[in-house]
Amino acid sequence: MNFSKLHGLGNDFIVIAGEQELPADVDQLAIRHCNRFFGIGADGLVYILPSENADFKMRIINSDGSEAEQCGNAIRCVSKYVFDHGLIDKTEITVETLGAGVQKVQLNLKDGKVSTVRVDMGQPILNGLQVPTTIDEDQVIHHPIEVDGREFHFTAVSMGNPHCVIYVDDAVNFDLAAWGPKLEVHPMFPRKINVEFVTVRNRSYTDMRVWERGAGPTLACGTGACATLVSSVLNGLTDREATVSLKGGDLFIEWNEADNHVYMTGPAVEVYTGTIVK
Repeated sequence: MNFSKLHGLGNDFIVIAGEQELPADVDQLAIRHCNRFFGIGADGLVYILPSENADFKMRIINSDGSEAEQCGNAIRCVSKYVFDHGLIDKTEITVETLGAGVQKVQLNLKDGKVSTVRVDMGQPILNGLQVPTTIDEDQVIHHPIEVDGREFHFTAVSMGNPHCVIYVDDAVNFDLAAWGPKLEVHPMFPRKINVEFVTVRNRSYTDMRVWERGAGPTLACGTGACATLVSSVLNGLTDREATVSLKGGDLFIEWNEADNHVYMTGPAVEVYTGTIVK
């Protein structure tokens, strides 16, 4: 089975195309091949599959074998793969996702290859039960949550997958390993949660670090960056366009007031190709 290794700001994926459906043992395949010591190494295993509703369908299996509904960095990588490998020859494409439906993608080329990708990430979901959380409110903003005797305040946003955004004094040096896994499985989040720790530098720039559900600390999270901007607007901290700076690099995020859609622009890079022998 052939694969390509791609990343979006260091959030890396094993990308497989040509299959008609997911293998029955895809969870075990992800656990084995995403292992950074005994496998290829990645944050997730991504399959590009046929779609009846879009140009392609994307399915994402986290490194722990669980499935993610959506991933902003993965959709950029998938978009680059299908163009650069000749599976499509247009620069405006559609990708079907499990949690966010069909999403429109604009490919930006350099020397005939995809350099950056702008994705219409759709409308954010803000209703507490739909994110989902256990909170029955139209919007969950600056809501208290306690874990191990420490109180945080979070804003809940779904971008097809669930996020809680927490503002801290120094996101860059925040102890992800201490608090990320505990918040991920907090009973307030029935399907677990992706956790973003954020420091707002000014109205057009934020620092963000992420603990991803099913993957742990990653260098970047596209849906998390989108959730961060939405949360920051709701909390009155930023404008509707801002750069979200992650450990692996920067994403430019827009929350368009006219259509209520969130747009994400960032790079995608192919690192190497190979063959899985077993």
